[in-house]
Amino acid sequence: MKFKEFVKNSRLRPWDLPIILLLCLLSFLPLVIFGITRNTNENQNTSEKVAVLRIDGKEIKRFTLASDKKTYTYRYDDADGDYNIIEVAGDKIRIKEANCGDQVCVRRGWAEKDRETIVCLPHKLVIEIQDQTTGGGDDGLIY
Repeated sequence: MKFKEFVKNSRLRPWDLPIILLLCLLSFLPLVIFGITRNTNENQNTSEKVAVLRIDGKEIKRFTLASDKKTYTYRYDDADGDYNIIEVAGDKIRIKEANCGDQVCVRRGWAEKDRETIVCLPHKLVIEIQDQTTGGGDDGLIY
């Protein structure tokens, strides 16, 4: 069967195939748009990030995250003898060492993007990164 016979015997009209191809290409448009806007937002180095350390919901300390800062560690000790060693390296943060049993917080690794969190459940410790240029982590939402 030749192509002309196929087209003649099918229910497709002459413009159906180009329209289908155009619609398939347009279905990828949101992917391209969101990919471009995401890359431009990530490449802006003017944002000021802060990592907030909370224990049992109470804010204990804030760490400024900036790529030009030196690496340093902070040790948190509580009354029960539990401890977490927090390492800040430029614009990222992690829990380097902890005496909790599961070590999930240590294996979590580095956090550096807005709204990323590191959680140590046995010690009720949460570290959350907040972008200060966008007003922090709540975006004005009422809970």
